[in-house]
Amino acid sequence: MEILLYIAAGASVGFLVGLTGVGGGSLMTPLLILFGFPPHIAIGTDLLYAAITKASGVVAHARHHTINWNVLGLLAAGSIPASIVTTLILSHFFTEPEKYSQVLTTSLGFMLIVTSAVLLFKNKLVSKRKDPNESLAHRNRASLTVLIGLVLGTFVTLSSVGAGAIGTAVLMILYPSLAAVRVVGTDLAHAVPLTLIAGLGHMQLGNVDYFLLGSLLIGSLPAIHLGTKLSKHLPANILRPTLASMLLLIGVKYAFF
Repeated sequence: MEILLYIAAGASVGFLVGLTGVGGGSLMTPLLILFGFPPHIAIGTDLLYAAITKASGVVAHARHHTINWNVLGLLAAGSIPASIVTTLILSHFFTEPEKYSQVLTTSLGFMLIVTSAVLLFKNKLVSKRKDPNESLAHRNRASLTVLIGLVLGTFVTLSSVGAGAIGTAVLMILYPSLAAVRVVGTDLAHAVPLTLIAGLGHMQLGNVDYFLLGSLLIGSLPAIHLGTKLSKHLPANILRPTLASMLLLIGVKYAFF
């Protein structure tokens, strides 16, 4: 019966991801913890789950030339080394996963709070994108992009959350002249190697449940496509703020309690 539960969980999260565009990590990791999985197993498994489920989207964006490879390179220059260093710190300074469990849950709570804020105020963020020639960030955006990549690499490795919604928001701010579809494509193309490297790091730490991973994939892959098709006909504009509010409450719980 467990495999049916995990397949159903994967299908539910996949459907919501396709329907609303809310990142899978912000939904899947809290759900796995709710199922009773330790935080390190939930996060490690979800990272590999995210890398696999997002990969097909990257292929599609690459075919349509909606990835800015220069921006992707800047993000990765910060995020990939940060992810590796974060994994090394966990492995060398903690003797067992339970010792860094609090670090993971606090990071998860923090990233859920930030993600919910981004989702709730995304429309305002898009409407207030400034002329790039007048933006202070424009003049320093290469170094800022690397810095943001470093922050994302650290916290995505610790929480499995943020590679999607937060990355997209940052790119919208730093690159206001970049078309929305290219922002999404670039962020997605960055999220795959980041979650893969972070997931492999957790795999080395023994933080991946392969039976769980396979079950989630069986349920989620078809459900994502179904949710995407139905998104044009269902009130995602209502579901997204509802999910964001729920993530905010969960984030507060993990960050402060």
